[in-house]
Amino acid sequence: MGLAALAIAGLLVVPGARAVRTSAPPEPLWETGTFSILGFDPATGEVGGAVQSRVFSVGNGVLWADADAGIVATQAIIDVGYGAKALALLRAGRAPEAIVKQIWEQDPDPLPDNWSKQGRQFAVMNLKGQYAAFTGAKATEWAGHRSGTFATAQGNILAGPAVVENMIAAFEKTTGHLSQRLVAALEGGQAGGGDTRGQQSAALLIVKKDCGVWLHNDTVLRLQVDDNPEPIKELKRVVDKWNERRPRSVTPGCK
Repeated sequence: MGLAALAIAGLLVVPGARAVRTSAPPEPLWETGTFSILGFDPATGEVGGAVQSRVFSVGNGVLWADADAGIVATQAIIDVGYGAKALALLRAGRAPEAIVKQIWEQDPDPLPDNWSKQGRQFAVMNLKGQYAAFTGAKATEWAGHRSGTFATAQGNILAGPAVVENMIAAFEKTTGHLSQRLVAALEGGQAGGGDTRGQQSAALLIVKKDCGVWLHNDTVLRLQVDDNPEPIKELKRVVDKWNERRPRSVTPGCK
């Protein structure tokens, strides 16, 4: 299947593009509503992502990162296997756009009636901040994604396009550490209406090779708020606390 055929099934976006998908999907078998952002900071070389959903412990399935590869978000009619597959292809040097195309085309669609690949949504970002994103034609309304400079925002079961548009705007105008910019993006998404069912959990993950606090630790920051009526607010509190003291890596040269 080529890109033209893929565009019929859903929407593929690369930096500078805008995507909207408006088909009416069937009712999913399990809850799926989520909005996420992947971002890159060229000043530090860190890549990271953040997510919020009216689903318990959303961080357990959506965000996947590897300091030798990049970061991935897989959501909506989710196949968690997309995360590991995308990271493996990033490590092999494949471009994000090619990875998105390959993984979706090779998806065997084992549950087409109630968990169709046509409803998958995922985004892939490499260590240079290059990315691509996909929203399937049967992802639950409103579903879509938006692109920015070194950032991609995507979501489903949202109040509307303002959610992902606000996320990109907030990420790009916010200063400070990547963690603060990612949380600001979630706040922007919530201000745009967020998940139409409400809030429950949020998560954040940032990686850079050997730049975690301890020796040979690639995880700069990993946080989960699994069950909270205001998970973004709680995530922000913890991120602000971390930034107050910003623990330094033992590896020389890490910012």
